[in-house]
Amino acid sequence: MKKIISIVAVVAVAILLFTVANNSLETNTDATDSVVVLSTFTIISDMVSEVGGDKIVAISLTKPGAEIHGYEPTPSDLVQASQADIIFENGMNLELWTEKLKASIPDVPVVTVSEGVEVIDITGDAYAGKPNPHAWMSPAQGLVYVENIRRSLTELLPEEADYFAERAEAYSAQIRAVGQRLDTALATLPENNRVLVTCEGAFSYLTSDYGLEEVYLWAINAESQGTPLQVASVIEIVNEKNIPAVFCESTVEPRLQTEVANATDAKLGGILFVDSLSDADGPAPNYITLLEHTANTIITGLTGAE
Repeated sequence: MKKIISIVAVVAVAILLFTVANNSLETNTDATDSVVVLSTFTIISDMVSEVGGDKIVAISLTKPGAEIHGYEPTPSDLVQASQADIIFENGMNLELWTEKLKASIPDVPVVTVSEGVEVIDITGDAYAGKPNPHAWMSPAQGLVYVENIRRSLTELLPEEADYFAERAEAYSAQIRAVGQRLDTALATLPENNRVLVTCEGAFSYLTSDYGLEEVYLWAINAESQGTPLQVASVIEIVNEKNIPAVFCESTVEPRLQTEVANATDAKLGGILFVDSLSDADGPAPNYITLLEHTANTIITGLTGAE
């Protein structure tokens, strides 16, 4: 009897989730006569929203602050995906957790926004030959995302081609301006401070663009992250190079990086946003402010300048 009751409860919850999500999406699309665009995580959804404007309803599967590498889709995610007109993903092995979800909705087109970026592979034997997925941390590569988004939305709504092109052009200009500010700001770092030490190796594109050396505790957020050997190796590098500050990401517990700081003369320089935007009232509520916050935090941490 208890088993029967449990099954009935699960079915009831699933029906409720479907009804609520369906009604919500219908309300949004009816109000704006828009298509529903589902993105795998907040950063892509923000970029899609900037290009799509009021012609679309932009939804992110993950919420601000969520860790995207090991995310597990929920029943409501499946409902949202089934209601979408198109899905945008980063690709480069980042969202392997979407495979079953996408297989359940084969008629919904999926766009990989990183197609065409200048790929940087992850270093280390464990990930040899695999692409680092964090290309959006480079403003130059972020422009590739914007163009892929513009093209895909135009194919979906060809009658809005001019609208999307105008918004994409204006948005790209903002991203280029941020890139120029990053270039100017990071160029002020003295030679001995041009080393970025983070928890995850998510900054390869950023450090490559602006001539920084990248050091990290682990390559990709995973169950094997933060081994004693990884921590000891970074401590050795920080001491050897006399690095003034180390950093961690908003979706990662900074405990191990704090251990690095405590074992060296470095300080914990601050929290960087990479895999997720912050809440609306946080320091990185959109892609542009995420890049700016990253640069400001790095400059302050490595130079002590406010």
